[in-house]
Amino acid sequence: MQFNLAQREITLKIVYYGPALSGKTTNLQSIHKLIKPEGRGRLMTLDTRDDRTLFFDLLPVFFETASGFKVKLKLFTVPGQVIHNSTRRIVLAGADAVAFIADSQRTMTKANNESWANMHENLKLNGLNPDEIPAAIQFNKRDLKDIKSDAEVDDVAKKGREPVFRAIATQGAGVMETLFGLLKNTWGSLNTRHSFEQKFRISQVEFLENIFKHMDLGAGPLPFK
Repeated sequence: MQFNLAQREITLKIVYYGPALSGKTTNLQSIHKLIKPEGRGRLMTLDTRDDRTLFFDLLPVFFETASGFKVKLKLFTVPGQVIHNSTRRIVLAGADAVAFIADSQRTMTKANNESWANMHENLKLNGLNPDEIPAAIQFNKRDLKDIKSDAEVDDVAKKGREPVFRAIATQGAGVMETLFGLLKNTWGSLNTRHSFEQKFRISQVEFLENIFKHMDLGAGPLPFK
């Protein structure tokens, strides 16, 4: 979390991590499409031959707290290709929370595991504790053949502390639920470490409502309370 006392701004950084072509960029593109024009910033993407996103996507969402602080939420993706590890580590620096986007296809199990281990390694290199930083796992591409079963995904959820979601990011399914679950845990972490509610007079419900009020939640209301 970054503070700018002069401008009374708080910036939160959310990073989408995962193996190449697992759907990180598609998640951000889907979120961007669902945000009303007055509540979204510019979505920037750099495509290359060997990976869809070389640097990052940036998506600012703004709201103001009761105490007069403006909160900026910035979403980034990292390049999934192994050769871009130094870039992944740089983008991950200063992250307040991480969404890990796994590919549901069985053939991608090894790549998912390697990317998960790489994420933990880069968090440590950036001085972040993988056991403390808020995280969520999304199993994307649930519409494809030969994917992990729902029971197998449930087993993953039982083994870890992170909430686990299923998604078809190309259709927007599960995208908002993943972001919501991650931000709910992010507020809890901020409140524990920085007394977020006491200092800025914003509850978890207000935090989430202010972020998602600019979004088209056509699939139904999210459980703010």
